[in-house]
Amino acid sequence: MPSIACVPPAPLPGDATGLRERARGAMLGLAVGDALGAPAENMKPSEIRARWGRITGYVAENPAGTDDTEYAIFSGLLLARHGSALTVSHVETAWHQWIADRDEGPFRGAGFSERGTLENLRRGLAAPISAQHRHAWSDGLAMRAAPFGVFAAGRPAEAARLVAIDGSVSHDGEGIYGGQAVAAGVAAAMAGAPTISVVACALAVVPDDSWTARSLRRAVAVAHRGERAVRSAVVIGGYPWTDLAPEAVALAFGAYAAADGDFTESVLTAVNMGRDADTTAAVAGALAGATRGASSIPAEWTTPIGPARGSCLPSMAGHHVLDVAELLTPDDCAKWITGPLLASRPTPSAHAAAPEEEPQP
Repeated sequence: MPSIACVPPAPLPGDATGLRERARGAMLGLAVGDALGAPAENMKPSEIRARWGRITGYVAENPAGTDDTEYAIFSGLLLARHGSALTVSHVETAWHQWIADRDEGPFRGAGFSERGTLENLRRGLAAPISAQHRHAWSDGLAMRAAPFGVFAAGRPAEAARLVAIDGSVSHDGEGIYGGQAVAAGVAAAMAGAPTISVVACALAVVPDDSWTARSLRRAVAVAHRGERAVRSAVVIGGYPWTDLAPEAVALAFGAYAAADGDFTESVLTAVNMGRDADTTAAVAGALAGATRGASSIPAEWTTPIGPARGSCLPSMAGHHVLDVAELLTPDDCAKWITGPLLASRPTPSAHAAAPEEEPQP
């Protein structure tokens, strides 16, 4: 792709409604993409076609978000409590209090990276040692990265900084880079950046010679040729695991670029490519939702999205992604969006702590 600078436009001063619409779009888009992609997880496109033809909507009887949505809620609530003052200690404490030291749900803590992290934390290991497991390069951070972009709207570097703090407990190397790319992309989209600038901002926060950056560039370069070309450009053929962060993040951005940010096409492209389809569609949905806003998401897709069921994280049961979007969106945007894009954003006092009547990380 041509070299494009990461210069997201500043949101208009006082545009709380527009920012909130994008925040709701990002978080709801994540949950919708997760629910749409879940049935196709770990499948090949040929297997998807043989079973459903082309997926154009929900194929599950009771669609719902998976661990992707519940971990995104978890990170979003944690960020809403601490804001830019978030520390590794905050994250580690939250993992213990709301996941590791509690009884697990049926999914036993979600994917391999989460399970490895929980095992290490329960053994008494602290961050960053807790992230030293065999799947530190997974897309487990990327799947929960969107809230950081929502919070740091217009400031991709800040979004990348914060998500790396969150990820230090569970991920390392390419796993961190994948989360940073997603968080920065969402931050740029939240400011109304065009698709190509969203991609540029994602690339700007990860090492240029990283696997993540190389895969992302390849995916976007062929995006105009459609989902088959994107998939061929980045999928590691023959590798048994589909949760590779460089692969999943590149597929998601490729789908988003192929659709030029259109929500429906971004998500469906990600879903029909298979592999880790719930995560790739969740990331594509967050990017497109932040770009086009909540109103761009078909009503028949948003209606089934209710509060988290706690099927993976029991402590997140009852929390809704839209509530997280509200917590991460300040009421008075003019206080922070009129300054330099990369300046530190003050944590709104209303968001410094989560509602006392609800359990929070």
